[in-house]
Amino acid sequence: MTVTASLADQVVIVTGASSGIGEATARLLHAAGAHPVLAARRADRLEALSKELDGALAVPTDVTDPEQLKALAQATVDRHGRIDGLVNNAGAGTFYKIDELAPAAVLDLLNLNVVSVVSGIQAVLPFMRSAGRGRIVNVSSGSTRAPMAGNAIYPATKMAVNRLSEVARMDLAEENIQVTLLLPSITATEFGDGVFQDRTQVRPGGLVPHSPEYVGRAILRALRTGEERIDVPHGPEQPGIFDAD
Repeated sequence: MTVTASLADQVVIVTGASSGIGEATARLLHAAGAHPVLAARRADRLEALSKELDGALAVPTDVTDPEQLKALAQATVDRHGRIDGLVNNAGAGTFYKIDELAPAAVLDLLNLNVVSVVSGIQAVLPFMRSAGRGRIVNVSSGSTRAPMAGNAIYPATKMAVNRLSEVARMDLAEENIQVTLLLPSITATEFGDGVFQDRTQVRPGGLVPHSPEYVGRAILRALRTGEERIDVPHGPEQPGIFDAD
């Protein structure tokens, strides 16, 4: 059974906050009265966003470095005294046929999309455990729902995120730390060099690019409810669908 909680005054780390879904989520959190903590590699973008969000804590962070993630968690506690939530959103994607994949590039993507999720959870766990609660949202991808030619490694990394999230939820349930798996559909961000940024173009299968704010609202629902999984439906956006029950 999930318990719906207010986001007012909640301290939530958002990785990949310099653009796209992460930036939209940070803005929505701020509007909801929460304290978003901004993490990404692009310090200039974080600084600009911080100014817009009343001086929100911005910590330039390479999520592929576990030590930087630990420093991010510590900086959050130093500023706010606790960590209520974590949104593991940072990631990247590519479109390659199986014979075009360079092994080194595969390893880099695994490190960014999968290992960083593990490291991020491990970085915040000591603080959530000491508080006796916490909520974690792992952003996966709707591309894991069905295979697509020319798109092998990105959904493979996200399939790993799916299983990691499912097991992490079981592992942490008794400690009152809920892990939610969130699967967006295609979204108008910088992903894949902006391949989905034209939201007027309907893609094969009736796919319509969603706005980052739409996915951000799904993330806020997950932070409020702690539910196990949220699948963002393919097709046109559905207003109100992510309002908490």
